[in-house]
Amino acid sequence: MAAKRGFNANRILDPALRKTALCKSDESPLICELRLHQPSFAILSLGTNQVWQPDEFEKGMRQILNILLSKNVVPILSTKGDNLEGDHRINRMIACLAQEYDVPLWNFWSAIQPLPNHGLQPDFEHLTYGITDFGDAHAMQSAWTVRNLTALQALDAVWRGVTGQS
Repeated sequence: MAAKRGFNANRILDPALRKTALCKSDESPLICELRLHQPSFAILSLGTNQVWQPDEFEKGMRQILNILLSKNVVPILSTKGDNLEGDHRINRMIACLAQEYDVPLWNFWSAIQPLPNHGLQPDFEHLTYGITDFGDAHAMQSAWTVRNLTALQALDAVWRGVTGQS
């Protein structure tokens, strides 16, 4: 419900964008997702669609974080892979929010820096695509494959930290 192409920190909170067949009339995509799936963790990977509205992005992220925390969902904030804004302000904002709210940060931007073209297509916005085969050296040169792997690694690290497993 809350993972959709084009979503940003505002759209995920907008009840008008809910899936009407599954969500209640007053639910935002985020609230619907939380009700239907009752997650313990939520990876927040937003920012590219709001690089030119940083104040709106921060306000929306704060609302999302407050909702997740009020429902005892551990948010895992992800930096974005691009730097469309040119000064990394969105990724800095994400890192600062993670520190302020004392929640985990998955530095996806850092994970794709060693990739060809830093894991970005020629438009410097979209991630390079590859199959999800972590044993395939060619696939591991694409940002999508690295994204999938490092998301699982981040989730595993947070799970181990919360459960006390090593």
